[in-house]
Amino acid sequence: MLVIRLQRTGRKGHAMFRIVVQDSRRTPTSGKVVAWLGSYDPHAKNLTVDKDKANFYLEHGAQPSPRMAKLLQADGLKLPKWVSLEAKLTRNVKNPDKRRSTRPEQVAEPQDNSEAATEQVTEATEVDQPEHDSKTASTETTEA
Repeated sequence: MLVIRLQRTGRKGHAMFRIVVQDSRRTPTSGKVVAWLGSYDPHAKNLTVDKDKANFYLEHGAQPSPRMAKLLQADGLKLPKWVSLEAKLTRNVKNPDKRRSTRPEQVAEPQDNSEAATEQVTEATEVDQPEHDSKTASTETTEA
């Protein structure tokens, strides 16, 4: 069976692809190609395809890879009915209630700042004095 697929070329980190028709039993890098149909540059999104050749091979049973089917359809080539396109995947959030962006807004209760400030000051003075007294008392008992 013939397959229309992408064959990677180009340097490391900057891929370029040839669009080839190949026997499905061969790997894309084997070099045994039935026909070259064009090229694809994913960085610039440039697609050059010989539409007549691609249409000929599609009519004679060549199966496009999922990525090639999307590219050919985007280029305006009409695909046969038997070509199956992958459905778009829907993304689900595991715990939407834990995300800040989806968490419901909590209304902050208004507090009187003067009362809160006096409470903090009184708590701080009460806490400091007993601890100081207990430390001095414990050191006196240990020395005696």
